[in-house]
Amino acid sequence: MELLRLEATVLSLGDRVLSFDREGRPYHYFRRGLTYKRSLDGSLHLRYREEARKRHRLGEREALEVYGEILELADAHLQDPVRRAEVLRWTPEALLDPTPYRRAYAWPVSILPPDAYLSVVLQATTGCTWNRCAFCSFYQDRPFQKRSPEAFREHVERVLELLGKGRLLRKGVFLGDGNALALGEPLLPLLEEVRRTFPGEPILGFLDLFTGLKKEVSWWLRLRDLGLRRVYIGLETGHAPLLALLNKPGHPREALSLVRSLKEAGFSLGVILMVGAGGVAYAEAHRQESLALLAELPLGRGDVVYLSPFQEEPGTPYAALGLEALPDVEAELAAWAQGLRRMGLRAARYDIREFLY
Repeated sequence: MELLRLEATVLSLGDRVLSFDREGRPYHYFRRGLTYKRSLDGSLHLRYREEARKRHRLGEREALEVYGEILELADAHLQDPVRRAEVLRWTPEALLDPTPYRRAYAWPVSILPPDAYLSVVLQATTGCTWNRCAFCSFYQDRPFQKRSPEAFREHVERVLELLGKGRLLRKGVFLGDGNALALGEPLLPLLEEVRRTFPGEPILGFLDLFTGLKKEVSWWLRLRDLGLRRVYIGLETGHAPLLALLNKPGHPREALSLVRSLKEAGFSLGVILMVGAGGVAYAEAHRQESLALLAELPLGRGDVVYLSPFQEEPGTPYAALGLEALPDVEAELAAWAQGLRRMGLRAARYDIREFLY
């Protein structure tokens, strides 16, 4: 059976389901318990379950084989002539080719919040203004740079070329990289460009605590007028000694004034905490003080507390500390989620291993 949606083409073939964007590129393929997902850079990623959830990126040869299988199935079962033309103009090699992605993104999109995975990512900046967190490896490959209005406009055009009609799948605009909202006045013409190109689309972005504290409510109101709607804060922990260990500047309680200002300006918030950071030694204080701080924040129904199972990255300063990891992070996540539900707060899982753009 084929489902012809405005934004996608879906083929349901019993134990196989194939989904294509309106450029004809597959973005999801389910086959007998295996889920394949294509990133915009052409890479193909496999997700499946054994005793636990498994995931890995396919090598070139295997990816080409799966792409070939997808196209053969589309050729055999897709009937609509317009959708057939969209899908069958591709070859496995073209689907795997990263060149169009690299024209749009000089530096790869490193990470997004879960509810922004289908946003259009526009890099107002590349890198991170701080880039010294002990646990983070996302932006170590690039310097922090901000784009001029002219360079940003060119970047927007290339992103639109990459997406083509695949843009129909995407909702909202995520302003990257790590903390693009740290920009001051230079941010304004970039937001104006986003509003012009994507009228009516909500704009989202990361904000670090130490930059956000420097801004007045009047500043956030200006950004809201330009389309900013949702802000994500990497709080990480409410336990000050652990925050210092992670080499993030500031004090957790400074989030109180920042969140008040952002809510006064009318934003919805995503507050991110890393469950398992600090390992066994910090577990109890990390959970108790984080939940206590969250209880004081003026969060509402439109806000989300993201619980991210901590992933220790080899080669980072954090890894060099040799802290004993929690034996059961899933149980710890459940304890955190239960605590949040008791407070009436909305919690969601944020597993960075699931990220694809």
